[in-house]
Amino acid sequence: MLDSNGLYVKDEEGNEVKMTILFTFDAPDGTQYVVFQRADDEEGEVYASRYNDQGELLPIESDEEWDMVQEVINTFIEDEEDA
Repeated sequence: MLDSNGLYVKDEEGNEVKMTILFTFDAPDGTQYVVFQRADDEEGEVYASRYNDQGELLPIESDEEWDMVQEVINTFIEDEEDA
């Protein structure tokens, strides 16, 4: 579930893990995305997912979609490094 401060996802063992939202963005077609990482791991792996108006996370399904999301993440990282 997605809220303004963070979100919770279930890990492989079914435990809820708190994630910190790095940013959200809308694709030109209106699809909404969230980019996040573990709340206790500021330098770690970054995750991304689509989400709907109810805040439910949805999988990214195609390679083309992943490529677009990766491009946005890379731009974000570059902007953060330049700041």
